[in-house]
Amino acid sequence: MDIRALRYFVELVKCQSFTRAADALFVTQPTISKMVKQLEEELDMPLILREGRSFRLTDAGRVTYERGLDVLSAMNKLKHELADLASLSHGELVVGLPPMVGVAFFAPVVSRYRRRYPQIELKMVEDGALAIENRIKSGELEIGVAVLPVDSQLFDHYSVVRDPLCLVAPAGSRWRDKSLVRLVDIADQPLVLYPDDFTLSRRVGDAFRELGKTPNIVGRSAHWDFIVELVAANLGVTLLPRSIVERLDRQLFDVVPLYDNKLYWHLALIWQRGGYLSHAARAWLALTRETLGGQD
Repeated sequence: MDIRALRYFVELVKCQSFTRAADALFVTQPTISKMVKQLEEELDMPLILREGRSFRLTDAGRVTYERGLDVLSAMNKLKHELADLASLSHGELVVGLPPMVGVAFFAPVVSRYRRRYPQIELKMVEDGALAIENRIKSGELEIGVAVLPVDSQLFDHYSVVRDPLCLVAPAGSRWRDKSLVRLVDIADQPLVLYPDDFTLSRRVGDAFRELGKTPNIVGRSAHWDFIVELVAANLGVTLLPRSIVERLDRQLFDVVPLYDNKLYWHLALIWQRGGYLSHAARAWLALTRETLGGQD
């Protein structure tokens, strides 16, 4: 249905005059007549009965007028709500974050976003990077953080950080005075790691397999603070990104950079390649650039 024709018809009924309706809409009387006739043809029934210079509504005309008011009101509400979304005064944004990422980087982004856009309902969904990839691919999430590389045919991305890994061992370990450690050096050590469906966990496992080694996994957790508690309790050693390691009490742990050019915690915001990003998501991306820097 032509919304403009419906609007002209509703205005005609309100004004009860072709002349007054034309003046209200800033058009000519023939234009009003043409639009009403067009609407009648589209609905395949007469809406008004002309009686000289006046008219009266048919039964179909009365129904069309009443429902037309509803349609035009809904259209007006839609325009206002879309304008609110564009101005970020209304809406919702759901962001996928791996557990370690929020602590290490995104807390200040979340805080600034809430202050700048208080009318946007911001929700954080914690999950592994692989799960976040799948949820963005399926459309369940609009934007989230993953570990690069990701499939460039499926995702666009904005790189946030490229962080090397470090060995974390209980204080007083045999690596205490080392400046670097190689992955092969810890192949026989009990290792506390992330869940096996985490991207970084799989990359560590792949690196061990390239050396012909099988890692001795003695515990897993999605939470870095619990991982380091297990290390402090002498359950084993772990590998954590430098940004996380910088938060540790060095009196309780020995920390040694891992010498491996392939094992990095390379984080990026990702979204569907060529897909639509809401105004709220674009604002999140812009604020991430502003707060964390990074590079495309």
